[in-house]
Amino acid sequence: MTRDLEAARIKPLPGDAFYIADFISEEEEEILLQKITTAPLPRWTHLSHRRLQTWPSALTKSNALLSSPLPSWLVSPIITPRFDSLGIFADAPHGAPNHVLVNEYCPGQGIMPHEDGPAYYPLVATVSLGAPIVLDLYEKSGNGEANGNAPPRYRILQERRSLLVTSKSIYTDLLHGIADTAKDKGLGSESICNWDLLRERDRYECGWLDRETRISLTYRDVLKVAKMGNTTKFLAGR
Repeated sequence: MTRDLEAARIKPLPGDAFYIADFISEEEEEILLQKITTAPLPRWTHLSHRRLQTWPSALTKSNALLSSPLPSWLVSPIITPRFDSLGIFADAPHGAPNHVLVNEYCPGQGIMPHEDGPAYYPLVATVSLGAPIVLDLYEKSGNGEANGNAPPRYRILQERRSLLVTSKSIYTDLLHGIADTAKDKGLGSESICNWDLLRERDRYECGWLDRETRISLTYRDVLKVAKMGNTTKFLAGR
């Protein structure tokens, strides 16, 4: 990570996490949303509480990614030049993300606390589009799951057009999830750990926000890449 990224560090968190409120412009956000919402219907996978797109493809049963480039609209301007200039993924095995999940969260939709697991390099970079949302971080219990009904240990408010980077111990030691709610409550400097880095703190000083449809772009580096040919070869590095 570069010194430029150090100014975006979320200091209350116990590991390496960074938040940039104005990572992309309004025009860039509009272009990305247009690309996502006009994607062919087969590109969407419908789950019980949300839908998502997987680029360039889903992982195989052995948690490998079939070697294929990301579409240009997911590369520029996010990976190139912005990730590159900040040194995000510079230490990852492939030097850049090779996999993107596009998740759509409508009001009332969320995702249970979980971890991304060992198929990926322990760094996640998430760009938020369309609307803000709160990400909850939970401590693991002895069985690796969330501690019953315990409240989140940390909360991060992700504004539209923002970038959130989480890595190392935050990736490996904490679970992350989004509450199934139509309104995020209890917002403030004492509860939101990236409060000082927010673009629109005044908007949230009332202590709540009504959910709108939010779309996230989750960039990761899949460790095992399968190159298809006469035989399948697994590539671990660049």
